[in-house]
Amino acid sequence: MKTRITELFGIEHPIIQGGMHYVGFAELAAAVSNAGGLGIITGLTQKTPENLAREIARCREMTDKPFGVNLTFLPAVEPPDYPGFVDAIIDGGIKIVETAGNNPAQWLPKLQDNGIKVIHKCTTVRHALKGQSIGVDALSIDGFECGGHPGEDDIPNMILLPRAADELEIPFVASGGMADARSLVAALAMGAEGMNMGTRFIATKEAPVHENVKQAILAASENDTRLVMRPLRNTERVLTNVAVERLLEKERAIGAGIKFEDIAAEVAGVYPRVMLDGDMDAGAWSCGMVAGLVYDIPSVKELVDRIMREADELIRGRLAGVLN
Repeated sequence: MKTRITELFGIEHPIIQGGMHYVGFAELAAAVSNAGGLGIITGLTQKTPENLAREIARCREMTDKPFGVNLTFLPAVEPPDYPGFVDAIIDGGIKIVETAGNNPAQWLPKLQDNGIKVIHKCTTVRHALKGQSIGVDALSIDGFECGGHPGEDDIPNMILLPRAADELEIPFVASGGMADARSLVAALAMGAEGMNMGTRFIATKEAPVHENVKQAILAASENDTRLVMRPLRNTERVLTNVAVERLLEKERAIGAGIKFEDIAAEVAGVYPRVMLDGDMDAGAWSCGMVAGLVYDIPSVKELVDRIMREADELIRGRLAGVLN
């Protein structure tokens, strides 16, 4: 399949593995890239630029295909060493960066001057237009269905993707709710040039997370996610568990006056305990509604091959067959 995204990033299939905290390690990124997609290492999971440099080198030992790094720009009292992370990306020979969070404008010149293509993740058309105006190379349009942070506008992809296609000139991929061939073909029909999958890639053999996490996604339905931190305007879609329900009860009881400190026990520092230790009630962790479409735990190659085979069958068979 040839799209503007496969051409831009030099990949075989228009499938990207998005950055995910404590999931996007070298093992998963390499597996996705080796399967013909675009694997992504999650930069901030590595804590320091030196650790990121080692993770990039580790990934290079596992694949000779293109892979990228996610760099999420977050407001913080003590921000991460972003200049150091950018240098590690450049020194590591990375040519694709997925940015998310705050506006990446101040980092774009240095990245692009070093031959790096930047794909920026947005949850609204207005933010996508801003990304286009500052010169990013591509966009990842993230619908309300997504795991993690869906923004505050609550626009699902059936509306958001065609709106993006109406407004944007640069290529974009669909993110949020993407799981299979149907997702890919629908995304292409709505104007996207590919898809970005997060939650679906966690439920694969190569994903370097605890088996409990994979089984939780496999067991979940589309009704098992919750939106937390909405009163703080930092909404996150997470898989429900004991800690999440406790957090939501705090939000109801405290009301508009709630502060981050009130829910810190349920959200701060929980990812290593969930993803690495398998403590499924440790706190809130990102998961998309797409969990309801996860029926197995294949290898990454099996998943990608199946998606591409079934997408071909959908386009040439079912869709072509409805035409007179």
